[in-house]
Formats: sequence, C-alpha cells, structure tokens
Amino acid sequence: MKQFAVIGLGRFGMSVAQTLSKKGVQVLAIDMDEKKVKIASEFAARAIELDATDETALRDAGVPDVDVAVVGIGRNIASSILITLILKEFEIKTIIAKAFTSLQGKVLTKLGASRVIYPEREMGAKVTESLIKPGIFEHIKLSPTHTLVEVDVPKNFEEKTIGELAIRSKYRVQVVAIKRKVTKVDKNGKAGIGENILIAPMPDDGLIKGDRLVLLGQNEDIERVKKIK
Repeated sequence: MKQFAVIGLGRFGMSVAQTLSKKGVQVLAIDMDEKKVKIASEFAARAIELDATDETALRDAGVPDVDVAVVGIGRNIASSILITLILKEFEIKTIIAKAFTSLQGKVLTKLGASRVIYPEREMGAKVTESLIKPGIFEHIKLSPTHTLVEVDVPKNFEEKTIGELAIRSKYRVQVVAIKRKVTKVDKNGKAGIGENILIAPMPDDGLIKGDRLVLLGQNEDIERVKKIK
C-alpha cells in the first residue's frame, strides 16, 4: 500500500488528507498548527506538529519513506519551494505541490515537483462546467466543511424573490446561480426544452416552480435548506 505525506493542513491539504484516509490510504499529516494537527489526528494514520522547512524534523518523522508527498502550502512561496527541494533530496517518487500562480508552478516544476495543482483555478473550471451543462446535478465538496450543491427550489420559495426569502442571512448559504427550464427554438425552427442559467442572481430575481438553485455553504446549512418543503 502506498504511503502519503500531506504537508500543510490548510483547506486544501486537510481535504486531501481526509479524502485519502477515507479511502484506506496511510496518511502522514504535517503542520505547524497544533489545532490543525489535532483535527487531522482523528482520521490520519499519523499527524505530527512540526516545521516542514526543517529537513531533520521531516527525516525524523519518516517522510523519506513515503511514496507520495503533497505540499499543501501555496501562499508562502519560500516555504513551498524549500519543502519541495527537501522532498526532492529525499528522492520521493511523486511530489505534488500546490501553487497560486503560473510562475510559482514553473519554479516548483523545475525544482522537482511531479505535478503542480492550482486549487482555485481547477475548482473554478469545475464549478463553471457544472453551471453550463444543462440538466446536470452537482454536489462538489469544496472542503471538509463546505459544499457546492444543486437543489430543486422548495415549494415555499416559489413566486418569491431572493431578497424576500433572505436566503443568505436566514439560511447562511449563498445562491451562486439559478437554473431554469425554458422553451428554445433551434436554427431549423424546431422548439425544444433548454435551460437558462442566471449566475450571481440579484435580490429582486424571482423563483418559480421547476427552478434549481446552485448553493454554496457549510454542509450543515446546505442540509437544512435541502429539507425545506
């Protein structure tokens, strides 16, 4: 069984570590933040609090023995680069590094990263794709605590506006888009059912029967909205 090290337990790193652990993979989770390490210890095989820029500390933790290392530190470019260099020195087969800019990604690749991931860019592309595909039902886990989901408009929401419903303040979720079935005529003059998508709707935009809402929020708040009749 492959062994993974996830270094940096921010939103991205924590999600990766948790997902791998759920799949039965042995994960070594590393971060300097005691609270984050404590959270990771609930699901990872091992969770260690240490400075990942310290080569000796990484070596003592057993990082050179893993098959895959994921560097979840992105905004601190200096640390990201140094950690990637150390992992390369350890001769780890696969190094996956998080980056925020193309330049940072190029540097990490030259230093030995097997793959560079741009979480915001890739998630943005995935979200956009989910919004423009007619009829698709999406449930995208953005992090251990937040989800993007598409739901039918509850009956109690019909014939009311976003503002009247006060969805954001009352239910603590953000309406990302409204999907609505409409009649469309193709170039041959044949009528059919299509779909219009209103992204980032305004407070005075209304909802009607048959609409679908694309919502973003914490998991428990999303579940609360899904139970509304």
